Amino acid sequence: MSKRIKSLFLKKENMIFLFLVVLGVALFSPEVFASVESTLESIQSRLTGSVLPLVAILGLLYSAFSFVVGSANAKHHLVLAIIGAVVGFGANSILNFVKSMVN
Repeated sequence: MSKRIKSLFLKKENMIFLFLVVLGVALFSPEVFASVESTLESIQSRLTGSVLPLVAILGLLYSAFSFVVGSANAKHHLVLAIIGAVVGFGANSILNFVKSMVN
């Protein structure tokens, strides 16, 4: 692969920008103008239902790409992506567990 493509995907600023765009789309939806409780429930369901799994998949793709490119930190990226995937896909269960412990 060319150096330009490698540098484009391996820049931290690009990943942060992508995360902020996804988060902005999730948070600034029509549900923002509803009541506080319904807004918080809507944001929670959006985050746990679509945003966190999407970020987990993007993290796994990024770590796979860093392995293909031959980055020195590829193993570290993979460990962080797996932890992110566990949290991202298990967020609903984690929230329900915490709610049951509090109530």
